[in-house]
Amino acid sequence: MNTTQTEALISMVAVLGLFVLMVAPAVIGILRDRRLDRQIRRAAAAPVTGPSDQPAASGPARGTAPRRPARAA
Repeated sequence: MNTTQTEALISMVAVLGLFVLMVAPAVIGILRDRRLDRQIRRAAAAPVTGPSDQPAASGPARGTAPRRPARAA
């Protein structure tokens, strides 16, 4: 292999590496969207439980502080 071929090979590998770096975020986003779509479809197909299945709330949740309006400084 002479230097011209070596330089061409290095340039081709560099271009392919940059191409992968540019395309990878798009592919990851597409895969993530497909996963979310599957989760949404699965949730839509799941049976909905009514409020009668849950115990009635008798007051505020435990460990929560009452809400207070913000005061101007």
